[in-house]
Amino acid sequence: MAKNVVVISTSPRKNSNSDALAVAFADGAKSAGHNVEIIRLADKQIAFCRGCFACFKLGSCVIKDDAPAITDKIGEADVVVWATPIYYYEMCGQMKTMIDRANALWVKDYAFRDVYFLSTAAEPHEGIDTRAIGGVEGWIACFPKSRLAGTVFAGGVKAPGDIEGHEALAKAYAMGAAIE
Repeated sequence: MAKNVVVISTSPRKNSNSDALAVAFADGAKSAGHNVEIIRLADKQIAFCRGCFACFKLGSCVIKDDAPAITDKIGEADVVVWATPIYYYEMCGQMKTMIDRANALWVKDYAFRDVYFLSTAAEPHEGIDTRAIGGVEGWIACFPKSRLAGTVFAGGVKAPGDIEGHEALAKAYAMGAAIE
């Protein structure tokens, strides 16, 4: 059965290396017959969370920007994929801001069960993504019906396009194609 997959590319750079991972994953999921939407945060206006918790009462954020519609798409998806560059051993600020703004999901019934995490970094060493994975696992812990279903890391990629030919692209594609 086809699943609804939302891929959130959080890099502030258009045509970034993490965006290429997002596209590879999405292409794999499409090849398996799933419905896929890629959301690029670089194209969106997303303000910081104010911590007012009005979303707990209203079911949606009171800030009128692009975040509430993205939050709805996350909540309706069967599969959520986060793609980010690693900055200072963590997810990029745009990703964290979107996670904070999706706070309204905490009081709603959500569809997603599988969450994937894709990341890139200039540093080539394994484990560069460990703290960022921990951040995603913290978000997932707030949604007990969901789980971290997989991760892909591409190290040693800095300038846009450096990821071309990197083995992580094939891993991301295969991971997307393996969604059941």
